[in-house]
Amino acid sequence: MARTALVYLGAALAEIGGCYALWMVLRLGRSGWWLLPGLASLALFGALLTLVESSAAGRAFAAYGGVYIAASLGWMWAVEGARPDRWDMAGAALCLAGAAVILLAPRGA
Repeated sequence: MARTALVYLGAALAEIGGCYALWMVLRLGRSGWWLLPGLASLALFGALLTLVESSAAGRAFAAYGGVYIAASLGWMWAVEGARPDRWDMAGAALCLAGAAVILLAPRGA
């Protein structure tokens, strides 16, 4: 389970970093050269998700969604300087609880 959490965290940072590169170009007027590391980061994101042990890709992706939401709020705070409010935190907790249900549910073989 710890390995899965690390893979999800790495994937979230790679996806957010890649998307933020596009945000910087299109919304903040930065150089188009930012798209190169952004695309590499998005490719890393996709590769990392293949490392999750799951019988179905959709289930792995669905559980990842909760981690992505929480990591996005962390990025917002750490990189953009916007502190999440209590509603952000409550929403992230709800999403992480949903991800845990998906990941930890007992399933037959």
